[in-house]
Amino acid sequence: MDSYLETFLDNLYIQGKQHDAQYEDRLLRLRNVEPESARLLHFLVRATGARTALEIGTSNGHSTAWIAAALPAVGGRLTSVEILPERSRAAAENLTEAGVLDRVELLVEDASKTLDRSPANHWDFVFLDAERKYYPAYWPQLRRTIRPGGILAVDNVLSHAAQVREFIDLVQGDPDMTTTTVPTGAGVLLVLKDGAAAA
Repeated sequence: MDSYLETFLDNLYIQGKQHDAQYEDRLLRLRNVEPESARLLHFLVRATGARTALEIGTSNGHSTAWIAAALPAVGGRLTSVEILPERSRAAAENLTEAGVLDRVELLVEDASKTLDRSPANHWDFVFLDAERKYYPAYWPQLRRTIRPGGILAVDNVLSHAAQVREFIDLVQGDPDMTTTTVPTGAGVLLVLKDGAAAA
């Protein structure tokens, strides 16, 4: 990653923290992923050679840019889904400034709709960072649409452990998934869909 982009994203994170400090209501906050977790996402996408990526929870595009920058310049695509139009518009502006908008499709809709129309075994990499109460309902379609050998990363699994317990139990109870938790930032759960797993 070039120094301009890294500096831009570090500043975007700081701006997000300053924004969030003004609001007690968590739904009004941007809730950007911590820099060390963003770097982990970037590393995973590059290390696995992912070309098709999905992000559930765009916010202002901070993590979106980190993921997009790791995708191949030719042929790599990230679909990022956000339910709030104003957040998606802000993300488009930030991704333009970051120089990675050409690798990103921004969708404003319920993520369940995106997952429903995604082909089986399609996504190389998925980042889940949205409203945690919906995660269990997402799981059957996440399982279907992540390719064998693909990775799901889930944020906030240590900071909000009780809120994701049901989801984690579903994932860890699936014999076709291998999981580990990385204690960086708010805690990132990594889920590997085993290579022989059925759709």
